[in-house]
Amino acid sequence: MKIGFDNQKYLKLQSEHIRDRINQFGDKLYLEFGGKLFDDYHASRVLPGFAPDSKLQMLMQLADQAEIVIVINAADIEKNKIRYDLGITYDVDVLRLIQSFQDKGLYVGSVVITQYTGQPAADTFKAKLEHMGVTVYRHYRIDGYPNNVKHIVSEDGFGKNDYIETSRPLVIVTAPGPGSGKMATCLSQLYHENRRNIKAGYAKFETFPIWNLPLKHPVNLAYEAATADLNDVNMIDPFHLEAYGETTVNYNRDVEIFPVLSAIFEGIYGSCPYKSPTDMGVNMAGNCIVDDEACREASRQEIIRRYYHALNRMADGAASEEEVYKLELLMKQARVAPEDRRVVGAANQKAEATHAPAAAMELPDGRVVTGRTSDLLGASAAVLLNAVKVLGDIPDERHLIAPSAIEPIQKLKVGYLGSKNPRLHTDEVLIALSMCAATDPDAQKALDQLSKLRGSQAHTSVMLSRVDIRIFQKLGVDLTSEPLYEHKKIYKSF
Repeated sequence: MKIGFDNQKYLKLQSEHIRDRINQFGDKLYLEFGGKLFDDYHASRVLPGFAPDSKLQMLMQLADQAEIVIVINAADIEKNKIRYDLGITYDVDVLRLIQSFQDKGLYVGSVVITQYTGQPAADTFKAKLEHMGVTVYRHYRIDGYPNNVKHIVSEDGFGKNDYIETSRPLVIVTAPGPGSGKMATCLSQLYHENRRNIKAGYAKFETFPIWNLPLKHPVNLAYEAATADLNDVNMIDPFHLEAYGETTVNYNRDVEIFPVLSAIFEGIYGSCPYKSPTDMGVNMAGNCIVDDEACREASRQEIIRRYYHALNRMADGAASEEEVYKLELLMKQARVAPEDRRVVGAANQKAEATHAPAAAMELPDGRVVTGRTSDLLGASAAVLLNAVKVLGDIPDERHLIAPSAIEPIQKLKVGYLGSKNPRLHTDEVLIALSMCAATDPDAQKALDQLSKLRGSQAHTSVMLSRVDIRIFQKLGVDLTSEPLYEHKKIYKSF
């Protein structure tokens, strides 16, 4: 993939811009961090060259001034919402974030459960965190939010939320994913700080949509695709256009909430320091694109991947038809179709030729390999072995794992562990390959190629098990699948 983004330039420009914003306010700055702090794989996919941990690297420079507040929506806890790039629920990701920040020497001050209405799962999670020594606050659902400003900015609105005790001048507000309530948490804190005569400011660090790219630029369309389940919509910032006569891009929730933010600032300072939602952002990403076409193509591919993910989720009952329809519309706007993803056609053609599930993988150098279902291996395991053979220049006819090594594993699965599927999953194949590597140089050579798979693209003609999906994620392979089950069963055993 061509590099389209200058990451070093981004680190320099972005850190300088954030420091300037910190200096703009007095006692405290609440900085809302959108997206992922140290594993922003969406940004790295649509802006090739962007490092997933760029935001963390900037934050590390401010570690002595900053504390982190992690926000999670009570409804997301209740419905076990999944962070699909990692395959874990949002509440588990909060635990992961806390540990990851602490491992980096960053101070996590507290966790805030937003949109709380007495959900039992939220109460259980709160108790779990407190047992671990984590301070937890609750913010409540507010009637009329975000339009009834008078009610919101009152004792019955933000006033009923818990006040978050903070001890450092820079408060980073982050979350497992979008829709968690980061902005509302910041606004609530501005209200409470004002009551305590503390001068507090707010700024927003959101990578997408990129304000100085066109509204229908594929990078911005890919952001809409990423948040299709939230029904976010990119739009021209009307406040910025009116104030400056300049066309910039923002999204509906920021535009809707801006009057609230403006009213709160007027209560604090007597006037609002921002004239538009774009003003309150600190995003410099648009200034660091060095190959626009490379970013456009990467974003088109991301929209296709998001489309397939939505189809799979709808097959599992986790997504709506409206979400899929929106993604179909976004593909039309980006002028892209599923067949523009090379591995889709390769996998489906292999499946038609073999009359069985098949898989295809496009390697980082552009070569495409396929894998078929056999008595010993599933298609995903087969394509994985074929890929490392190609990367290691190992002849295709060479058996990296002898059938005699696979059969005992199958016997264990079926005969002792009660599995209905004798074929090896990808994790079982990798374990078998590792064992063979102790005595077989070719197996060791194949094993050494696994790190080279990062950035590869894969597609399967049927939906995979959670185990196989997770292995592809760990290997850094972007996977999509047709929304079809290999076997039509009400209950699936993995």
